[in-house]
Amino acid sequence: MMAAERGASANTLAAYRRDLEAYAGGIADLKSCGPDDIKAHLEELEAGGMARSSAARKLSAIRQFHRFLHGDGLSGDNPATAIESPRAARPLPKMISEAEVSQLIATARARIETAEGKALAKAWRMLCLLELLYATGLRVSELVGLTVQAVNAERDFILVKGKGGRERLVPVSAGARKAVRDYLSFMAKQPRGAAKWLFPSSGADGHLTRQHCALELKALAREAGLDAAKISPHVLRHGFASHLLEGGADLRAVQQMLGHADISTTQIYTHVQPERLREVVESHHPLSTKKS
Repeated sequence: MMAAERGASANTLAAYRRDLEAYAGGIADLKSCGPDDIKAHLEELEAGGMARSSAARKLSAIRQFHRFLHGDGLSGDNPATAIESPRAARPLPKMISEAEVSQLIATARARIETAEGKALAKAWRMLCLLELLYATGLRVSELVGLTVQAVNAERDFILVKGKGGRERLVPVSAGARKAVRDYLSFMAKQPRGAAKWLFPSSGADGHLTRQHCALELKALAREAGLDAAKISPHVLRHGFASHLLEGGADLRAVQQMLGHADISTTQIYTHVQPERLREVVESHHPLSTKKS
């Protein structure tokens, strides 16, 4: 149902499978269990040191599973409706400065000047990955899953298929577009020739994996003299959103580009830039002191 009706991604399906298998392992009869069984499972997770945010995600999977059973007439009721989610403070996103992004890009470009053979191909790929990631704010799974056709279909936009199969158009800056053109021009001269995926690989998926992309980015961060532990594809996605909002971008526009279904997810970036919010109020509120 999650795959066919809701269009859940492969990663979401894998996470739900793990969560439900762990849950089912301690329940004698899933169709007749009650709220106490679910509470006992959550208490066991908490006793094992699991973070509340992780427990909340697992409870979400359990809730949807019991909703499915009840909706299809496989159980008499939904025991998960009476269970409250573990409350936890929402963590602020890890941040990267514009100077650090520039440092990463400069290091990636410097690699191209000195690399040869396979290392040169990886250097071109890294620069393209980095430029696109920071210019579009794509999720890393969306980035590595891009096809050549998707990036060439529109001149200034990329058609991205995100969570739940939702499609969106994401604008691409001139600099990132040039990085893509240069990378594809280099790849076209290689023995493998044309490929379906923008970042092809010999692996099972046919394209670069999320994990490999993250590892290569951390290696670049170390080379650039940055703390690799603080650098990841998701941190660059956070940087994209925060730097746009700091520059005066509309929150709704950023929500659309990030592919957030709920604007409350995007609003977390407003918590990391109080100075920018103060300036907005002083500049645009009708009773602001600046206007007075």
